Amino acid sequence: MPYSADIKKLARHFLPEGFVLTSWETLEPWLKNLEERTLDSVPALEKWLKDCSEVEAVISEDACWRQIKMTCDTENKELEQAFTFFMIELQPKIQPYSDRLNKKLLNCPFTRELDQQKYFTYLRNVKKNIDIFREENIPIHAELNVMQQQFGMISGKMTVEVNGQEYTLQQAAKFLEDPDRGLRESVYRKISERRLQDKNALNDLFSGLLLKRQQLAVNADFANYRDYRFLELGRFDYNKENCYQFHEAVKLQVMPLVNQLYETKKKKLGLTDLRPWDLEAEPAGTNPLRPFQTGKELTEKAIACFNTMRPFFGDCLAKMREMGRLDLESRKGKAPGGYNCPLAETGAPFIFMNAAGTLDDVTTMVHEGGHAIHSFLAHELELNGFKEYPTEIAEVASMSMELFSMNHWQVFFTDPEELKRAKEQQLERVITIFPWIATIDKFQHWAYENPGHTEAERAGKWLEILNEFSSPVINFSGLEEYRRYSWHRQLHLYEVPFYYIEYGIAQLGAIGLWQQYKQNPEKAVGNYINALRLGGTQTLPELFKAAGLQFDFSLKAIKALMEFVKTELDQL
Repeated sequence: MPYSADIKKLARHFLPEGFVLTSWETLEPWLKNLEERTLDSVPALEKWLKDCSEVEAVISEDACWRQIKMTCDTENKELEQAFTFFMIELQPKIQPYSDRLNKKLLNCPFTRELDQQKYFTYLRNVKKNIDIFREENIPIHAELNVMQQQFGMISGKMTVEVNGQEYTLQQAAKFLEDPDRGLRESVYRKISERRLQDKNALNDLFSGLLLKRQQLAVNADFANYRDYRFLELGRFDYNKENCYQFHEAVKLQVMPLVNQLYETKKKKLGLTDLRPWDLEAEPAGTNPLRPFQTGKELTEKAIACFNTMRPFFGDCLAKMREMGRLDLESRKGKAPGGYNCPLAETGAPFIFMNAAGTLDDVTTMVHEGGHAIHSFLAHELELNGFKEYPTEIAEVASMSMELFSMNHWQVFFTDPEELKRAKEQQLERVITIFPWIATIDKFQHWAYENPGHTEAERAGKWLEILNEFSSPVINFSGLEEYRRYSWHRQLHLYEVPFYYIEYGIAQLGAIGLWQQYKQNPEKAVGNYINALRLGGTQTLPELFKAAGLQFDFSLKAIKALMEFVKTELDQL
């Protein structure tokens, strides 16, 4: 069936069209109505579910806009206050109502008469939310929501000077591709030194977050925050043992390939000693890849690239541009990182990133574009809860798009030699990202299993895990202090704890879809769309199955997929 990017704001049937969330006094009567309503039949229950969903969508979109505006300008105090007002004044009052509405649903005799297949994952999530809800955790969640944003505030102020000009750290990173090795080293050290300046603030922030997260877990009768968070994230289909298995598989099956890639890099650069500032470089005489100059150009080229895969994909990005849903260029005072933020009521999401003109930015754009397409495809689903898809399938949506789009990167690289280099770098990254995913994930398991650790123990443990997944081909001597705190750059540790192994699981799914794409592009894109349009209405293994994939991250599965990527890389 054809899909349209002409996304429509959901019609309101319960709240007035002009309703805007400004205060608790204006919102509470609507929540009270839902809580007190009599549910005396299946149709009455289904109407109530739709009204609950409508209210959820309005609240969610309001909160998202407050966060988007604040991350786009971390120095604007009014935007910060608007976000804080929601998290401290509104959210804590909404949460008890959410819990009571969840209980009302599960206690309603007509819930058993709903289509159990259609509502299975939805009701499973409702039950999970009831299981972990504790009244005493409400103020802790509110504090955490505000504290987590301090990472963006601290990082958004970080700049360095290169050749007499001030750059954000994202902008400065492009000098790590420069042929001048001395400049690369100088910039690498400047970026690392700048991060170290705020090491105490970032350490203190993480310690504070860790304490509060541990308290959430204890209050909800969990031994540690990791176990609590796994349930909160809805990880019904894998457990901590599967994560440990993934770490081992990366060590055994991926690290040998990573070492080969770095040996090749060393030879290519003609170096006897490969240092961290050499990893993005090209041999002398080769200019760094510069696929675009401005955010406007990046948008135009991304739309053209997506159009060649499926016009619907390009239309999605064009619609977002028309609606002002893109903020792409790096600038001072903007939070670091990149994200696609779904907007539950109006449907078209928002892409935020820090582009500086590099290949990495192209990858980020198509990655977030994949998330955006997921938002468009799931928007028509009946209930807001049906659109709450597992994060693992969300990352399959984005990472598959990185690989699908490579065949259409001519819009970014008109020179065939540059196009080949871009594809090589992308495939190398597909392999080299696994050790970092394993490092971040294993570090979190340790940190939250040992919540009483000291800062010194944390730094030591991080270094130990980092070394476990670092290639012996790279010479890190003299850089121990930078490495000891290199976890400070990972936004997820601060803002979305335990959200990282998803990238590993999803990368495996994305490689599987890319295998399909190499054989039959039309069929692979069809499988991709089929899986994404289901939103969260199926379990994770079923969503993988809809995409023609196995939900499997065993040693054997990882080995086969890595061999496929290596073969593709060798053929370039």
